[in-house]
Amino acid sequence: MSDLVAALEESRTLGFLGPGPVHPHLDHALAFAGAVDADPARALDLGAGGGLPGLVLAVERWPDTAWTFLDAQAKRTAFLDRVVEELGLDGRVAVVTERAEVVGRDPEHRGRYDLVTSRSFGPPAVTAECAAPLLRDGGVLVVSEPPETTEDRWPAEVLAELGFAPAERLTADAAGRPVHLVRLRRRGPVPDRYPRRVGIPAKRPLFPTA
Repeated sequence: MSDLVAALEESRTLGFLGPGPVHPHLDHALAFAGAVDADPARALDLGAGGGLPGLVLAVERWPDTAWTFLDAQAKRTAFLDRVVEELGLDGRVAVVTERAEVVGRDPEHRGRYDLVTSRSFGPPAVTAECAAPLLRDGGVLVVSEPPETTEDRWPAEVLAELGFAPAERLTADAAGRPVHLVRLRRRGPVPDRYPRRVGIPAKRPLFPTA
């Protein structure tokens, strides 16, 4: 645990995590595990640059899961590459520097994951569009949410177009602090047109952020 905490402290120093102690960040990341029914064989952390939640889950919760840490910023993935090696995770954790829209069309990644996690990747529409193609049928997307959300933040009719069942809102406990999560389960095919080309999910989101 001490090596993991040291890695998160370095991530904070580099500006990849918010200010303040790292232990609340660690506890928040561990809360993601409560939204998953079974240990995933393959998981992907979307926008993994700061190491949360993927790095924490890989070390502390799922020692047998094969992970992909995906981030488009080379500075962040360079940090993750080094930390993965230092923590002895390089045999089962791959770090990928690429846009999610590109990876979602790569046969090595499309439809391959049991779990996709997202702590602060982007607005709901962008996260859902980029994550859906990565999941296998029955796979789960777990997203960190602000405390106050509304039903139309994740509109069921648009999620269905991406192959998702309606969103499930969960509240987990992180050392006495509530963590708000949304769980989306893939229950149908993802149309070939998703994800759209690089930048379009953010420029022309499928639904507005409520």
